[in-house]
Amino acid sequence: MKNIARLSIVIGLVLAFSFVELAGLRAATVSGDNNKAPLDQQQMRGLDEQVQEIKSDVLSISQELSRLEEKLLYPSGTQVAIFVALAKGDQMRLDSVRLQIDGQLVTHHIYSAKELEALRKGGVQRIYVGNVATGAHQLEVLVDGKLDGGGDFSRTEHFTFRKEVKPKLVGLTLAEPRSGNTPIALGDW
Repeated sequence: MKNIARLSIVIGLVLAFSFVELAGLRAATVSGDNNKAPLDQQQMRGLDEQVQEIKSDVLSISQELSRLEEKLLYPSGTQVAIFVALAKGDQMRLDSVRLQIDGQLVTHHIYSAKELEALRKGGVQRIYVGNVATGAHQLEVLVDGKLDGGGDFSRTEHFTFRKEVKPKLVGLTLAEPRSGNTPIALGDW
């Protein structure tokens, strides 16, 4: 948390100094001779480049802050990440996925048309990241959707996975039951 606070302060200082510098340049030009024109084109380009550099620095710091925050919130020793993918060529309309770990609801996601299209094209969604203790855990997966023919589809599966000291990546591959694939398959990624 101290590192997050420090990075936030650094971002604030970078922004504050950049605005002070820009204000100082503007004031120096305006407070001079009244016959002088405001900032000329070259100075404006220079200021624009400085602003773009500052924006780039702030975005870089923000990205680093996000990575640090994830490391602090989900230490590698307890981290579990669960991913969802559709079986290759599957045309099931996935409506929602609900996950429970050890009897506790950890996430429930309702899919938009864009998300479903991305999954159909081979995309993978990180549906859950959290902390669990080492050892065996029960994962319950509930999938709701519509079959290719228009009928409703609802399936619940129970799995056991083992969490070691290192991060655990779990993949769920979903498929329409009539496709010949297992409707909900669990795998390590």
